[in-house]
Amino acid sequence: MNIWISIGVTAVGCYLVKFLGLSAPAGVLERPLVKRLAALLPVALLAALTAQQTFSDGRHLMLDAKAAGVAAVVVALLLRAPFLLIVAVAVAVTAGVRALGG
Repeated sequence: MNIWISIGVTAVGCYLVKFLGLSAPAGVLERPLVKRLAALLPVALLAALTAQQTFSDGRHLMLDAKAAGVAAVVVALLLRAPFLLIVAVAVAVTAGVRALGG
């Protein structure tokens, strides 16, 4: 029964958050600070999700092949490599570290 209460509360909460966003006055949404935050929020959420999925197994910090791939991507970005090369470097380094047993 507790799981259904949690699902119901979550559903109502999601609906209310969506409703509050839709009922916000247009004047508030046109402010430069709100526009800037709205543009940066998806990037911050994606970065947080990437970090959580890369460096965690749910409860503990872990550095494995995925972390090596991300480090290789950072180096490729600093060298201003093209996007497809960056993806290839990430795949190659991650696969290489996994093949070596890491």
